[in-house]
Amino acid sequence: MNDSSWGSPPHAGSRAGYWGPVDQGPAQGAAPAVPAYDAPEAQQTRPMPIVPDVPAHGGNQDDDRGAARLGGPLFRDENFGGAAHAGAAYGDDTPSAQPSAAVPQNPEPMPDAPHPAPAPQKKSAGRDLGSAIGVGVGLGAVIVASLFVVKAVFVGVIAVAVVVGLWELTSRLQERKGIKAPLVPLAVGGAAMVVAGYVRGPEGAWVAMALTALAVLVWRMTEPPEGYLRDVTAGVFAAFYVPFLATFVALMLTADDGAFRVMTFLLLTVVSDTGAYAVGWRFGRTKLAPRISPGKTREGLLGAVSFAMVVGALCMQFLIDDGTWWQGLVLGFAVAASATLGDLGESMIKRDLGIKDMGTLLPGHGGIMDRLDSLLPTAPVVWLLLVLFVGSG
Repeated sequence: MNDSSWGSPPHAGSRAGYWGPVDQGPAQGAAPAVPAYDAPEAQQTRPMPIVPDVPAHGGNQDDDRGAARLGGPLFRDENFGGAAHAGAAYGDDTPSAQPSAAVPQNPEPMPDAPHPAPAPQKKSAGRDLGSAIGVGVGLGAVIVASLFVVKAVFVGVIAVAVVVGLWELTSRLQERKGIKAPLVPLAVGGAAMVVAGYVRGPEGAWVAMALTALAVLVWRMTEPPEGYLRDVTAGVFAAFYVPFLATFVALMLTADDGAFRVMTFLLLTVVSDTGAYAVGWRFGRTKLAPRISPGKTREGLLGAVSFAMVVGALCMQFLIDDGTWWQGLVLGFAVAASATLGDLGESMIKRDLGIKDMGTLLPGHGGIMDRLDSLLPTAPVVWLLLVLFVGSG
């Protein structure tokens, strides 16, 4: 450092600021190293505490300002009037030079480099449509053949579907939750429930349901008592959810036009699901129940209602004895609502279990329970409305 630096006023970045009192007057024959500051500002200054030395870079104005900027954030209460850096304390609005690499800094993070926008993805149907359509056509052929040839055969089809559905449900409960709902009494009681409903009507279905629940309670007593209440509760729930609700399909079959009532029930449920799927996939924007089933939309629900009401009016007018088109509108609306609630109900069960499908028996569909989810709660709704509209005969 030359002699002229001794005549410059001390500041946070100069080495003179670290060396005790100096002569504040300008040295003869030397120009001040930095612009002079006003006397009022000088009166506000206080001695700066000693900080680690910063290497000098020739004592020019830019270097001094850069060093002063380094000292500012370290001692916020020591700057002039609370200024953010030494340049502001001097009344200088000129941006300071870049800080020296000798003192660590906290620079503002650099903005991320722009990423190219992802290419729009084509909306997927979310399932193997080829397998789903093939399996659906096959199941439809079996149902129609058994329904219009021999009614008792169709009752057997219902019983088989109930037993397989109970097996899927109890298996998933045990795998995911450790709940051991007894399958044997459920399967035997469930099949008996369907047959009793077809042979003895609603009274037979209720008696079979009560006996099945009692059998579940007794069967579980053969195992240790730990978890007894949990297991029998799940067993009674399974008995009500699968075979008891399916019994209403057998009750529809007992009427003189029972085959057409069952066909109306099946058509409306399938059309409701198809309308919801097609409209929701193409136009769906607003989620219906995102926490339960993120794929369902309000637009899809409107599609389900519209499709079901149109088909319901046609079925009641041309398939059901003494039925009228306006009754079909009511029936279609009710089916769309119950089918949607049934689908959401099983989605809740599957989310609680942490699974996507109840089984893998039907390619493109999942398991039997994944096809019965909307049919089961819809069966008692259709049976009741048909009895109210045209009677039970």
